[in-house]
Amino acid sequence: MQGFDASRIAALFTDHGGTYHAARWRRPIAPVVFGVDDATLAAVKDAIEAAVATAGHFMAETDPEMGANLWFFFFAEWADLLAVPDLEGLVAGLGPLVARASAADAQQARIFRHEADGAIRAAFVFLRMSGALADVPADVLALDQALRLLAPFAEGGLSAGDTVVDGPGGATIAPRMAALLRALYDPMMPDAATEASHALRLAARLTRA
Repeated sequence: MQGFDASRIAALFTDHGGTYHAARWRRPIAPVVFGVDDATLAAVKDAIEAAVATAGHFMAETDPEMGANLWFFFFAEWADLLAVPDLEGLVAGLGPLVARASAADAQQARIFRHEADGAIRAAFVFLRMSGALADVPADVLALDQALRLLAPFAEGGLSAGDTVVDGPGGATIAPRMAALLRALYDPMMPDAATEASHALRLAARLTRA
């Protein structure tokens, strides 16, 4: 299996300013999904469960502090988010986010919140279902997004082929992504890291897999 080497892993967790930040969830993931029909809801929930199980992490019905800690929003236009009751209180900076995304004609955005030590505390994904994104099969889209929410990957760091294999039987997790997530969520690894040597430790685990 061709996997991610140390330099590729480092790139996945390094932002445009050169800062390395890898992180994983410590608390159980409690998702909620808005703006889809029952069939798509089932696909999203199945995708989250598959991604979380692959990483060796776990889920819960609710988060004791927040109720939910992973939010999926599907919508037609960015401005639709401004009409969602109480969303601006939940997502700090929602107005500027909508303005930037609208100006860029973006189709998706993700926001992570972190614990004091850098572990993932909560995440939001916003999916504008128009253009090319609307043509992606629901199972492929849901699984790709679920995988991208298990760690704060750098913007543009992952291609679709890095995350999902779309075969005759439907969407499955790409083997090297599965291996990377298992390494990231290894109990011997930290919940968050800011040193690029962390990428070397992940690569070593992939080599032994």
